[in-house]
Amino acid sequence: MSEGANARDARVLRDLVEAHGETFAGEAGIALKDTPQPLYRLLVLSVLLSARIRGSVAVAAARELSEAGLRDAGRMARSDWQQRVDALGRGGYRRYDERTATQLGDGADLVNERWGGDLRRLRREADGDRAALRDLLQEVPGLGPAGADIFLREVQRVWPEVAPYLDAKALSGAQRLSLPEDTDRLVGLAGDTDPAALAAALVRAALDKKVADAVA
Repeated sequence: MSEGANARDARVLRDLVEAHGETFAGEAGIALKDTPQPLYRLLVLSVLLSARIRGSVAVAAARELSEAGLRDAGRMARSDWQQRVDALGRGGYRRYDERTATQLGDGADLVNERWGGDLRRLRREADGDRAALRDLLQEVPGLGPAGADIFLREVQRVWPEVAPYLDAKALSGAQRLSLPEDTDRLVGLAGDTDPAALAAALVRAALDKKVADAVA
């Protein structure tokens, strides 16, 4: 690839991340750390984002669940089903509210019973194996392959063994921008950019053609 093409690709990535590199966790008000509560809130957000619903609605619903006090697996498990439905509804998450309320309750029970409410134990169970981690995440009700990818794209900020993680959705954003569809090449072009921010920006380009058009 020519030096000019590399320069163009690096510029596109720089502009994209600058404009759209906020992680979905950040948008939902989650100050992500390697501690139980923010990790659990990210898990909930990943479940919500998995449905065929606008990302902004999923983020709003995650905020409402947090405002209702359902910020950890213990509180989520002890909450009333209707309380979860109501919080999801306030966030505009109405199409899937009843099913998702059930999944969140069942998922909280699993997280509590298997990992003591602490997803760092799930991380330890995977023992540094990213594929094992992805498989374990999919045991959570409502979290399929796409949801596991969402969680991993975001958590790579605090679980460095996951990084760099650019899944098929992120790479489809690269394709839309006529960028290399190769993780190592994209990371090289992005320089010292946080991989989680890079992934979030590429996903936004995949989801919204206007985002891609603005920087291409």
